[in-house]
Amino acid sequence: MTRSRDQVPDLFTTPEGPQNAVEGPLAERMRPREFADFVGQDEIVGSDCPLRKAIEADRLSSVIFWGPPGSGKTTLAHLIARHTKAQFIHFSAVTSGVPELRMIIKAAEQRRASNGQRTMLFVDEIHRFNKAQQDAFLPHVERGTIILVGATTENPSFEIISPLLSRSLVVVLKPLTEEALGQILNRALTDAEQGLDKWKARFLPDARQRLIAFGNGDARALLTSLEFVVTQTPAGPDGTRVIDAAWLESALGKKALRYDKAGEEHYNVISAYIKSLRDSDANGALYWLARMLDAGEDPKFIARRMVIFASEDIGNADPMALLVATSVAQAVQFVGLPEAQINLAQGTTYLASRPKDNASYIGLLEALKDAKTHGNLAVPLHLRNAVTSLMRDLGYGADYRYVHDDPRARTEQIHLPAPLKDRRYYRPRPPE
Repeated sequence: MTRSRDQVPDLFTTPEGPQNAVEGPLAERMRPREFADFVGQDEIVGSDCPLRKAIEADRLSSVIFWGPPGSGKTTLAHLIARHTKAQFIHFSAVTSGVPELRMIIKAAEQRRASNGQRTMLFVDEIHRFNKAQQDAFLPHVERGTIILVGATTENPSFEIISPLLSRSLVVVLKPLTEEALGQILNRALTDAEQGLDKWKARFLPDARQRLIAFGNGDARALLTSLEFVVTQTPAGPDGTRVIDAAWLESALGKKALRYDKAGEEHYNVISAYIKSLRDSDANGALYWLARMLDAGEDPKFIARRMVIFASEDIGNADPMALLVATSVAQAVQFVGLPEAQINLAQGTTYLASRPKDNASYIGLLEALKDAKTHGNLAVPLHLRNAVTSLMRDLGYGADYRYVHDDPRARTEQIHLPAPLKDRRYYRPRPPE
């Protein structure tokens, strides 16, 4: 059963009245209050999805919402608060600590003992707690004293302790698609009570698309930008505010794409770049290169990855690839940005277009495995240098065949330890 608004705890209540609705930020005013208005995450909260059914039936267990900014994590917490009979408490990892948590736990225990009411604890930015602080949640989640609802922008695998993860459902929210952002934009422009309908704003198609791209999957960023642009646009004679691409760009300036050079997105984008190179897709590789450059990635980092790729994925299928990659790395050092982007683009398209063969790398991995598995196998006597008379007496160098005197030695002479004499590590692909 859905709770009425006046039953929702103070965390998520919004004071009634048009004055407060007008003064609040657009992103907060337009926050969905029902699942019908929550767009862009149908895979997890569609009408037939287990998570939505659990929320609507008030049977939610501990859950971690993981997703980028503006993807709907806090909005889901709002919806949970509106559908639960549990006491819903907000706990911010930025402003609160373990002492406050102890007070909440004590109250939760008393509440449960007196009337059986559950306590649902929403921990925003839970990744801000270190591992020791996260341990403080564990016994209370395990006993059912609290139902934990966590929100994080960071990968829980790295930022949340394993015992807490094993007791929680991890729900992944994706960046909102352009279609979803378009729906949010339309709703904000036409909503007469909470939105911008009274401003009579009209976006020309190119400006609308650019604003959606500006949002970059983040509904909060989209709505914040939308409110600023609309309120700063002069009205025409008929009261309509017409917004074109030029005015939009002058109002907002340039916005960097979502890309944290110290976080997961850094690794996601470079992974997409390398896989595009490996699949010989020059277009994909150029796009991910552009993403990294636009976000301010260190060009030396990209060049280093190109040098590695040249040997790992192209190898002897085209030995020139390594020369090109190292030349690009030198050019990046010598030229610097912005012109070094041209060198990176040339290297990217060359590496993407060359034949691929990872036989050298695979051979090394197999040889390393044997080296670790079999330990220090003895070097065959005929391959050892006899630098003393004792060594010659022990057979060092005996029967060694000098390839310049005996060309057959190239193929017939054994160069591996006896237990590995039949190993074939290097298996190059035949030329196409």
